[in-house]
Amino acid sequence: MPLSVPRLRIGSTEIIALTDGEGPFFSPRAEAFPEATPAQWAEADRYDPGAVDAEGRWWLQFRAYAIRSDKGLTVVDAGIGPADSPAASWAPVPGTLPESLAAAGIDPAEVDTVVLTHLHTDHVGWAVVTEEAAPSTGGNASPGSTTSSRRPYFPNAEYLLQRAEFDALDMLNPQLRETLTDPLTAAGRLRLLDGDTPLRTGHAIATPGHTPGHQSVLVADGGELVLVTGDLLVHALQLLHPELTYAHEIDPEAARHSRERMLRRATATPLHLATPHLTEPFNPA
Repeated sequence: MPLSVPRLRIGSTEIIALTDGEGPFFSPRAEAFPEATPAQWAEADRYDPGAVDAEGRWWLQFRAYAIRSDKGLTVVDAGIGPADSPAASWAPVPGTLPESLAAAGIDPAEVDTVVLTHLHTDHVGWAVVTEEAAPSTGGNASPGSTTSSRRPYFPNAEYLLQRAEFDALDMLNPQLRETLTDPLTAAGRLRLLDGDTPLRTGHAIATPGHTPGHQSVLVADGGELVLVTGDLLVHALQLLHPELTYAHEIDPEAARHSRERMLRRATATPLHLATPHLTEPFNPA
């Protein structure tokens, strides 16, 4: 069955939802949101009934997004990745991002910008992939053996990460230095940002709290806004009650402030939310 490729257009800009997988969260949802009341859970389940399965588990979607305009083609986040990705310990790998890109008519080579919202493994899986080299016939390797190297999956893209996130790498996941940031640096593809930064299409907006250097992407066109949230919003609870603490936030108070600051934009201009983990890829703020 062909993959569904949901799209949202504002003005002349198209935002494309790219599915990479779906599956249960690694811990009970009540532990993830310990302050949520039964009434708040009921409200969230009415808003997003697909986020809980028949066994009461929190059911996640795993998505990236593409933003296409006449100024360029940006991908936001890189999903859970292939079978050998760092997310394999808990997420439903291998992901289907390559198939989703193909279904959307996107060649990875035409992507000029990749924004990594943060360094959790379910958002960077396809950013850098293993490339098998030709069989070796000499040196110290056994005849016919292969070697592997890491290469950017989007070969012509500049990868954007907040400097505060890069500086926190050893705290967040030191494994990603070898599998992600070092290969991107070696390829000359990693660019560190310091706060809010204009992009070819939209703006990178610093939204710290979930991680020290978390960022989102805000696109304005045709009198409307789209916020590609990253993990600024992981569950409908945070949209309905942005003050609620999520147990996997590094700085809950900063995360709350970031959520409330971004959601306030909906009071003046129509704001669409493009979220990686909610059941529907696009939601009104």
